[in-house]
Order: sequence, then C-alpha cells, then structure tokens
Amino acid sequence: MVNLGFSIGDLHFKNPVLTASGTFGYGPEFDDFLDVSRLGGIVVKGTTLEPREGNLYPRMAETPSGMLNAVGLQNKGIDYFEKNIYPSISGYDTNIIVNINGSYVDDYVTLAERINTLDKIPAVELNISCPNVKMGGMAFGTNLDSAREVTRAVRAAYSKILIVKLSPNVTNIVDFAKVVEEEGADSISLINTILGMSIDVEKMRPALSTITGGLSGPAIKPVALRMVWQVAKAVKIPVIGMGGIMTTSDALEFLLAGASAVQIGTASFIDPQASIKILEGIEKYLIEKGFSEIKEIVGYINRTK
Repeated sequence: MVNLGFSIGDLHFKNPVLTASGTFGYGPEFDDFLDVSRLGGIVVKGTTLEPREGNLYPRMAETPSGMLNAVGLQNKGIDYFEKNIYPSISGYDTNIIVNINGSYVDDYVTLAERINTLDKIPAVELNISCPNVKMGGMAFGTNLDSAREVTRAVRAAYSKILIVKLSPNVTNIVDFAKVVEEEGADSISLINTILGMSIDVEKMRPALSTITGGLSGPAIKPVALRMVWQVAKAVKIPVIGMGGIMTTSDALEFLLAGASAVQIGTASFIDPQASIKILEGIEKYLIEKGFSEIKEIVGYINRTK
C-alpha cells in the first residue's frame, strides 16, 4: 500500500490530484467518465456574488501547445450555487473547494462568509489572478498591497481552509507568495493562466473578442514549474501546482519541485479521464521507485544533489 494522502492545515486529502477551476464544471459533468470521489478534491467553477454572462464570443482559441480563453467567469452567482449546485455535489466523497472571485474586496468577503456556512465545503480558493475579467481578479493578483488587503479581509471573515491562487503575470512570484502567507493563507495554488493573444490572419482580427486572454496547456508548463519550485522553497505552507499538466510525468515534475498536490486543467478538455489516469500513474511510480508515501517525493530535488 502507498499512502497518497496529504493535508492542508487540519484538512486531509486522500491523494494529491485535484481538478482546476473552470475546467471541470461542478463535477457532475464528468460523472459519465470517472468516479469523481476518487480524486483528492475538485475545485469547482469560479463563483461570484452576482450572475455573470462572461465575455462575448469568440472567447476560446487554440494555440500551439495550448489554448487561450477569455470566458470571463461566466456563472449564475452564489444564490444559484447554494440552491441548485451545492445539493447536487455535497454527496461526493472528496474535498469540494469553491473558487471565489470578486471585483472588490467586499465581494470576496461576502462570498467567503456565505460559503463558510456550507458544511460540505471545507475550503475556498481565493482567485486573485484571473487575467480575463475587466474588473478585479488580476488587479488584486498583480499588486502586492491589494493581494495583502484581500487576503487579510477574507482570512478575517472565513474560518475554514483558505487557498490563495496566484497570478504568473508578475515580476517576482515569491513576493506575492510570502505576502499571502503572512496574511493567513493555509495554502497557495499556482499558476493561473498567462496573459496572451492570438490573431486570425484570414479574418485579420484578434481571435478573441477581448483581444487578450489566458494561455493554458503544455506551453506554460516550464514557467509554471519554475514558479512552483521558487514558491515552495520560500513558504512553509503547502503549495498546489498547476499549469500544463497533461501526463503523469508532468504531475511528478511538480511534486518533485515542491508541490504537495497538483491541479489538472486543460488536460480534462482533451481526455475527461486525465485526472484519474494521472492519479493511477503517480501511485504506480511510487511503487516502482520503492516509496511508501507521497510526501517522500515532495520537493525531492531540493533535498538531493
């Protein structure tokens, strides 16, 4: 037997494979493809106070080794989530994490307070890093003072596990990691998408209605891996790595670099069973290498020469 479990504070996860917000819906969308309860956790679609229509179409574009998205946090708001989504997903035997988004600090605080009352939601992922909304989101994630302010405010209002999702679109990712740790984050997840753009040369216009959007997929993995490695060495709280993880090998790189867990995102669009396949691959790797616990390989490259 291999122990795949890890913990964030007093919250235990059965294994280190989670799904990334915005790529897995709310969970039921994947019920026909896999047993969602086998995963360590699911981070559900980004949630806001009020319903959002998102950006105008086109808002997704394929790029070499990746994709651009400018969905714009389309969702039906927290009221709808509480009344319609929460009852349908609370039966999953895994950790359900809600990704929360706002235009103002008070939005984040109110959302956190609402979710704090939901017994089956043990954690939130504070999204201060979304590159495809016109207000909030990325503004908080690319300014140290703003990142500090919103993390401090949510921490004061929220009593459960607080994960802060960082933006890669900054000069020094470590500075932001240290700030949110200082303000009470229990864990850090990174990276969100990288700001990019694409042009349709036949139509002679941008491929996205918003011109720019968030780049995800294999193209960003080396950048994501480097940032996870930097942050994991700089903070004492668990780090959750993501960004271009398509295979077991990709996930293992993040674990070896210092991530305690990984989130699977774009890969689920290509193969709905990607997260389970990666989970099985990690377990097989540990057995073949003679490890008995997942924590034995977390940050392994930093302990060996």
